[in-house]
Amino acid sequence: MAVGTPKPQIDTSRPHPARVYDYLLGGKDNYDVDRAVAERLPAEATTGAVQNRAFMRRAAVWLARQGVDQYLDIGTGIPTEPNLHQLVQRTVPAARIVYTDNDPIVLRHAEALLVSTEEGTTDYIQADVRAPGEILEHARAILDFDRPIALSLIALMHFVPDDEEAYAITRTLVESLPPGSYLVLSNASRDLQPEQAEQVLAEYAKGGITLGLRTGAEVARFFEGLEMVEPGLVTVTQWRPDDVAVLEESGVYAGVGRVR
Repeated sequence: MAVGTPKPQIDTSRPHPARVYDYLLGGKDNYDVDRAVAERLPAEATTGAVQNRAFMRRAAVWLARQGVDQYLDIGTGIPTEPNLHQLVQRTVPAARIVYTDNDPIVLRHAEALLVSTEEGTTDYIQADVRAPGEILEHARAILDFDRPIALSLIALMHFVPDDEEAYAITRTLVESLPPGSYLVLSNASRDLQPEQAEQVLAEYAKGGITLGLRTGAEVARFFEGLEMVEPGLVTVTQWRPDDVAVLEESGVYAGVGRVR
């Protein structure tokens, strides 16, 4: 299995998005370079990270209730309970989940992602979303691509700044999925909170990380050809909120689309 391979060295001289995100969520698996970026970000960045994680939880539970029992989660990040497999296996104990990330520190903690129910399966691959073929090759050994699969690209594609590459990667992944599958995606915006977005872009750039913040129309392009699940493309807080009376403002777009 992928987790049995030699563990790569972690570069602590440069910040990594997964570790910055971990810090924003209150995690401990980050370094000074990651904290330096995170602490310069506007408060809305921390709020957005928390809101995004809550969206993941709601989307995972919704998908499980639809009977989806296969998941390909790319850009997994450092394990933060409840993890996706814990959420979906409560409803579908036999669910199979393949996690993917390109940060070696996630590999160091991958054992936490592999504690599956007895009936189900979890697996982890160290890979970059920019190599979708490699990810799909590995996933096919675990998932049945003749049955519906939920593809999770949550808070990931804004780390692929080139639009054409980002759309091509997503299209390659989605086109591999059978009808009845789902794309779950969120992307930080550059039009909902423009001043904060400019600050986020600048601070990440100081750490050598270029972001692809996108407008609503640009995020909608990821879902072209898919049937949008209600309420469509909205902010992360507006996607099937737990309490409809509490809708916080957010600078992150999110949606779920069904493969026809």
